[in-house]
Amino acid sequence: MITSCPHCQSPLTIGEAQQEKLKKALAALTPGKKLTIRCPSCSKPIVFGARNEPKANPAAAVILPGPPDLTWMKEGRLQDDEKLEDVPMALVLYPEHKQRDIVREALESVGYQVIAAADAGEAMERMRFVNFACVVQHSQLDGPALEQSTFHQYMRNLAMTRRRYIFYILIGPEFHTLYYLQALVHSANLVVNEKDLLNLNLALRKAIPVYEELFGPFMEELTSAGRS
Repeated sequence: MITSCPHCQSPLTIGEAQQEKLKKALAALTPGKKLTIRCPSCSKPIVFGARNEPKANPAAAVILPGPPDLTWMKEGRLQDDEKLEDVPMALVLYPEHKQRDIVREALESVGYQVIAAADAGEAMERMRFVNFACVVQHSQLDGPALEQSTFHQYMRNLAMTRRRYIFYILIGPEFHTLYYLQALVHSANLVVNEKDLLNLNLALRKAIPVYEELFGPFMEELTSAGRS
């Protein structure tokens, strides 16, 4: 016979006569039947089975979730929305072509996690939820000319509280690689000619330190002043 409530652990004061009645009632139970009494302290039900063993309230039973699916680990990959937060993200707007793979590989070689967008609409939607450290756009992906590009206009009008933290790269046949004046004219941080894509990783290693040297101290001052 139990002496305390399994819920609140309060002692159960059951007189001898009541104990005898309880024993007889339990002995008369058929298999599968239960006997319930209420704790005088917490009023929660104490359920007994045919073997005089107290059972927890079935309504309070907890179904534990199964183990996680580790398929992604076996395949050695992470989904786009599961990238590590401390790894800088790069967004690429580029036609589906082997050149896009070259761009992806170059970005990954300098430490970016890369997400490709099919069009300007998808790119702007992703920009709503992710703070990309780098954005790459082909000049003819979103219209015949860059100045007609919806996404390029979006980048040009982006609030500086976000824009100054994005390394914006334009790629196209009209650009001269690493020509910073041309990049400035197009509100970008780097321009690259298509014929130089095989050396994009070298261009990135050259341009990114220049960008950090130019804007790093300025952004540090803004941060120290409590501004972004």
